[in-house]
Amino acid sequence: MIRTGIGYDVHPFSEGRRLVLGGVEIPAERGLAGHSDADVVLHAIADALLGAAGLGDIGLHFPPSEPRWRDADSRDLLRRVVQLLGEQWVIANVDATVIAEWPRIGPHREAMRAAIAATLRIEPGRVNVKATTNEALGFIGRGEGIAALAIATLQQR
Repeated sequence: MIRTGIGYDVHPFSEGRRLVLGGVEIPAERGLAGHSDADVVLHAIADALLGAAGLGDIGLHFPPSEPRWRDADSRDLLRRVVQLLGEQWVIANVDATVIAEWPRIGPHREAMRAAIAATLRIEPGRVNVKATTNEALGFIGRGEGIAALAIATLQQR
């Protein structure tokens, strides 16, 4: 059996926070606001994996009302998602899109792919990261935040 899930996340920019995307810290004057490290890419991937496995969503497993997830490293959250997949599912492919006017993703793409693959314990060739802008439209276009979409394909063991 093959199953596919879709994930989406969005966070606004915030002063005094680190900018973490795809498990990589990107030098920046401001980061993203959120209960954890606000890594929109890893959050979207986590939701895609959970959705494909029929295991709910990231908010169900790591609710922002839980103090233990405060400032959590999203790589740790994603590792926990992999544990939830258990022996039943193999991650066949993950594809993520970053939607932002800034920063440029190209210089960080390969580091993000490597970090995501290592976190998921799969080969980097099974991870794709791409980016687009919002063409200066809406809150993303005004530079107020970043969004990410992800799709994951699981194969039953």
